[in-house]
Amino acid sequence: MIQRVSRAHVSVEGKVVGSIGEGIVTFLGVGAKDSLSDAEKIIAKILRLRIFPDETGKMNKSLLDIGGAHLIVSQFTLYADLSKGNRPSFVGAANLIDARHLYERALEFSAAQGVETRAGVFQADMQVDLTNAGPATFVLDLEGL
Repeated sequence: MIQRVSRAHVSVEGKVVGSIGEGIVTFLGVGAKDSLSDAEKIIAKILRLRIFPDETGKMNKSLLDIGGAHLIVSQFTLYADLSKGNRPSFVGAANLIDARHLYERALEFSAAQGVETRAGVFQADMQVDLTNAGPATFVLDLEGL
């Protein structure tokens, strides 16, 4: 899930660990079947999505076009299965080792594209504070790529 923001920061235990101005916050869920190439593919798509307004106000510019920043926050709860009972199941989420590896690769790949990239703290209890510009929120799935 991604959100176009005018500003955002993530905190752990009251301390800001990642902060951006205008850009995109990516809440990255890693599934059990996801690969390194999947992480690169989805980040490449996010950086090129034309979700920022041009001079006429039409969504026609990408994060790369505007020189915006990228805050990536790991969020395994995106893989919650809520279909049975009242307690979420996370059986579709990747194990911790694989999830950490793909999350770190997503960060590296985003930065390697010349984008100011910031991060949350993997497996930490984080507080995310953001101003959703628009609002503009998008759900992006590998199946749609």
